[in-house]
Amino acid sequence: MNENKKAAQGKKTRHILKMLLLIVLFFCFIFPFILVVINVFKVKADITSNPLALVGAHGFTMKNFPEAMKKMNFWRAFGNSALVTTSSTVLTILLASMTSYVIVRNKWKATGLLFGLMIASMVIPFQVLMIPLVSLYGGVLGILNHRATLIFMHVGFSLSMATFMFHGAIKTNVPLSLEEAAIIDGCTRWQTYWKIVFPLLKSTIATVAIIDAMGFWNDYLLPSLVLARKELYTIPIATQVFYGTYSTDIGLVMAALLLAMLPILILYLFLQRYIVEGVTSGAVK
Repeated sequence: MNENKKAAQGKKTRHILKMLLLIVLFFCFIFPFILVVINVFKVKADITSNPLALVGAHGFTMKNFPEAMKKMNFWRAFGNSALVTTSSTVLTILLASMTSYVIVRNKWKATGLLFGLMIASMVIPFQVLMIPLVSLYGGVLGILNHRATLIFMHVGFSLSMATFMFHGAIKTNVPLSLEEAAIIDGCTRWQTYWKIVFPLLKSTIATVAIIDAMGFWNDYLLPSLVLARKELYTIPIATQVFYGTYSTDIGLVMAALLLAMLPILILYLFLQRYIVEGVTSGAVK
């Protein structure tokens, strides 16, 4: 009886220690975000002198938000980011899901080779391709400084991972018997896909949407290479106006960062329950 009691106490102690460790790690992870929220309501002098104080010596201020929005032309940058992110995400989901469906349901050598090449392309770092990419699209084709070009590149770079995720989901979670029944009832292959297969991929669609949308929205490197005109800037590039050669207005930077993260944070909160289900979809039978 004593041994069982000691074992139960030891288990409880280990559980408490694990929880304390997780809480510490959580605060370490979220601490930068807390700093942004605290300092966005201070003037520059208070941020520099005491960034950890909840309220600065000059009190609480909301001036950073309108000044940041005006200086970075927030609504134009927001519109550019929304257009690029939405278009790229929708195209990625449509193309990847249809490509995966063709690969799973057709045992051709060409489809197996295509899938293998797509998986292999995932290990190639973007930094290896960025200089040839800019040289080709800018120097040879001359199609940089267009939102369509950026959307095309985003879709190209994200398609392999999305196809890999949809491939596992279709192979595991979409029974072939459902498609056969639909075809017997008179559906074409196209109707079968849209009415039977695509609705069953809801969790994977949500997962791909949040992962890709976060990547597209927060991406700085690729848009900075493609877009040079200020009227085409997305939010991450527009924030660079706050960084000067000799000084940086930290309050405006933090206001801009908070404004930039809010839309994608709201999207994540709405779709987060699908993420684990979508990522593990296709992992086990």
